[in-house]
Amino acid sequence: MTTLPATTLAAVAQQLTGGGRGILAADESIKTMSARLEQEGIPASATTRRDYRELLLTADGLAEWISGIILCDETFGQDLADGRAFPVAARELGILPGIKVDTGTTGLPGQGGALVTEGLDGLGARLASYAERGAAFAKWRAVFDVRSITPYAAHANGHALARYAALCQQHGIVPIVEPEVLCTGDHDLDASAQATRLALRSVFAALDAAGVDLSGIVLKPNFVTPGLDAAPASVDDVVGATFMVLRETVPTAVPGIAFLSGGQPTEQVCRYLADLTLLAGRPWAVTFSFGRALVSAALHTWAGQAEVGAAQQVLLDNCRSAAEATR
Repeated sequence: MTTLPATTLAAVAQQLTGGGRGILAADESIKTMSARLEQEGIPASATTRRDYRELLLTADGLAEWISGIILCDETFGQDLADGRAFPVAARELGILPGIKVDTGTTGLPGQGGALVTEGLDGLGARLASYAERGAAFAKWRAVFDVRSITPYAAHANGHALARYAALCQQHGIVPIVEPEVLCTGDHDLDASAQATRLALRSVFAALDAAGVDLSGIVLKPNFVTPGLDAAPASVDDVVGATFMVLRETVPTAVPGIAFLSGGQPTEQVCRYLADLTLLAGRPWAVTFSFGRALVSAALHTWAGQAEVGAAQQVLLDNCRSAAEATR
């Protein structure tokens, strides 16, 4: 499979979320990726982090199930063992290269533990460099906790996401807009729906005020679920609540929604995705943008060994399961 001739923001957004493929999140920070490597008994270094991301990208046939791959700054600037730069190799393999551009979260003063995402300083210059090196899209993640979300916290994060999205589009890069309501805690389904509704309304109000072209973005939200420490809800209830919130808050101009897994088991989020795909009256394409749900088993299987075939097959099996849920 080769990359479609996507030349506009809208075309790239449609390519990322349509056609029964999803987006692979391989953008863990150096600190997070190093910790995961060490947990598997693999010495953490720039080389082992590179080798692991190369294993993912070069799995034979990955482009059948994956439309784009999100990389961190370190990986985006590295070369594969054969000398090709990661973004160049991704395009040659039929996968659009993306880049994570936020720099993490910090506490929002006076807001009871709410967080705000940072990384706007110098972002325009960084995006110009990423665009020159072949980035097709970018990602910025805002984080909300059901227990601490406030209208001001939602506004602050919505404002940051809107500034990021506008800068991306200015540099010809599609922004993935990711407002994630965490599933940690013991909150019920209604509390998750209320928090997700507040976050999305604030984000789209800010995007509108910033003049962002909604046809050239990808939304990456959470499924509306009870907290992991609460009584579980049925698949029908989760999908119904998720669709209700999205229908109330997401304009029809948005071409596609790529759901995050939020730490839920792969099989569970695939069931959510499959049922949501079948709902009538859905104005946006729906797909997945999973990280751990797709790659954790592959990392464990690889364990730093020279042979990568078995690990790549595990990755491909997981990606196929997720993609088939959208078809």
